[in-house]
Amino acid sequence: MNTREIKIKITEFSELSELTKDDQKLLQMAADSASQSYAPYSEFHVGAAVLLENGEIICGSNQENAAYPAGLCAERVALFYANSKFPGIAVKSLAISAHADHFVMNKPISPCGTCRQVIAETESRQKNKIKILMRGESGPVNMTEGIENLLPLTFYEEKLKKK
Repeated sequence: MNTREIKIKITEFSELSELTKDDQKLLQMAADSASQSYAPYSEFHVGAAVLLENGEIICGSNQENAAYPAGLCAERVALFYANSKFPGIAVKSLAISAHADHFVMNKPISPCGTCRQVIAETESRQKNKIKILMRGESGPVNMTEGIENLLPLTFYEEKLKKK
């Protein structure tokens, strides 16, 4: 029997001013997008902003549905729209922000498991890591370079290939 230890690296910024102006702008756009969400059931509003290699920024917000599985998270809305509008253009950064109707979200929000898998697929397809910025409506910002820090033991498409 062998035991392996998996380490992840996340950088925490206590203040927005510690980030670059571009990262601050991307997080602000994510926060603005959260206010456009449709979240009458969870009352939890998430926004995402994607910076592409060509400088374009694509935003998305969570979109719920009474049939819960039919909704989409902000991260997937933004990533899928970016890929459909700018196919072949790599994603450099993804910023995520959230607020709730009945409490203050003062800790960074991280992507759900399904969104983590979509980010992994995006990185695999473009062969580049994505900088991921995560924040609540206030408080610190967490940043990581690459999805493997949020999704160790990632499931990649080569595991589906037939011989």
